[in-house]
Amino acid sequence: MMFDEKMIDSLRARLAGEISEFRFRHTLGVEKEAVRLGEIYAPDKIPLLRAAALLHDITKENSFEKQLQLCSDLGIMIGDSEKKSPKTLHAITGAAVIERDFPEFADPELVSAVRWHTTGKENMSICDKIIYLADYIEENRTFEDCVWLRRYFWDGKPQEMARPDRLDHLSR
Repeated sequence: MMFDEKMIDSLRARLAGEISEFRFRHTLGVEKEAVRLGEIYAPDKIPLLRAAALLHDITKENSFEKQLQLCSDLGIMIGDSEKKSPKTLHAITGAAVIERDFPEFADPELVSAVRWHTTGKENMSICDKIIYLADYIEENRTFEDCVWLRRYFWDGKPQEMARPDRLDHLSR
């Protein structure tokens, strides 16, 4: 599935009216960081990465009760671990909402990147890793750990590394 500039611009405009200004600023930061990472790791995936970045937090501002209701409505079975980690539930509901409310963006690779952007998993795809990292190190994040990781990652100059070293640097 390929996303053109018009689709991405339309998605960005739609989200500007659906999420808070704070969340939208973060989302744009993730998009910018995903593009920067994509240029190094997956230039052919940049449109998909941009769309995934824009959609990664679409249910983040929903209350825990609303997240649980979405799970029920969408037939998502969640276990005790998800119920004990309500801040990660938005990745599960967000991925499902894409398929329901944004079907033109329901590419399996994009949905996976949204699904795993908070917790990660074994054997993540390059797009999964990029959205996971972009979400954490985007420029609007001021938490000490985020600032440290952003500096560590970019000070390593992955753009100058040989491909195997570059991929290892992304996976650390």
